Amino acid sequence: MKKFTGIIVSNKMQKTVVVRVDFLKMHSKYKKQYKVSKRYKAHDEEGKYRIGDVVIINETRPLSRTKRWSVIELIRRSSTDDSVIDGDISNDSELNSA
Repeated sequence: MKKFTGIIVSNKMQKTVVVRVDFLKMHSKYKKQYKVSKRYKAHDEEGKYRIGDVVIINETRPLSRTKRWSVIELIRRSSTDDSVIDGDISNDSELNSA
């Protein structure tokens, strides 16, 4: 089974996150390495992962038309606040005091 490490770029769907995985490829003629990204839809049963988290995804059986991966482990939690991501800034004390 394949395992990849990537960053969550979207969690707008129910029980599904989109994970961006970066690879280094080498140009066949010039032998220079360049970065290639691929996005995978992965299953997130509890909905506990958020944008910016670094996770490990594992290949599984097809769960839907486009979803063949599952999030198995959280490596690093994102440093951004959930309220800023969702657009709800009413709880921010710095903005309310001004």
